[in-house]
Amino acid sequence: MIVRRSIPVNVPNTLTLLRILLTPLFAICLMKHLFGLALLVFAIAAVSDGMDGLIARLFHQKTTLGAYLDPAADKLLLTTAFVTLAIQELIPSWLSVIVITRDVLILFGIALFVMTGREFQPVPSILSKITTVAQLASVLVVLVAYQAPRIAQIQGPLFWFAAGMTMVSGFQYIYRGLNILQEQS
Repeated sequence: MIVRRSIPVNVPNTLTLLRILLTPLFAICLMKHLFGLALLVFAIAAVSDGMDGLIARLFHQKTTLGAYLDPAADKLLLTTAFVTLAIQELIPSWLSVIVITRDVLILFGIALFVMTGREFQPVPSILSKITTVAQLASVLVVLVAYQAPRIAQIQGPLFWFAAGMTMVSGFQYIYRGLNILQEQS
């Protein structure tokens, strides 16, 4: 007898899957220097990021799949954006290194929990949410600057803010992870 588990297909998870599917299209637009189209694709992906969480909370459609898939979709989209824009020298490479290092540390921490059989709940903090918004805004500002060059004036401060929030939230994840490991020892 084959037991099939159904995948919870609901609006929030569908929006998250849409964000994952938009990521390669976004990267292709960037590589082909189609910045207007890249802006549109990224904006749709960014809006879907906000909508999936809002809908999940308002309509009680939170799922375990969504708890893991949503941050993975964010990391895929943002890593793609930061790497591609850094290669094209449109975003500082140091900022890309900070963003990607934090994400790798988080993934390493999750892998460590899984390998050691430790239980944890993937609950993003307010700092993590602010970090994601700052990173999304950094990418949006770079893309909007092609349409409205005066917006480029805010890039520097926004990049520093995104870097600072990324580091602070990264330290928070490390602190939380160490506390969980210590409590469960």
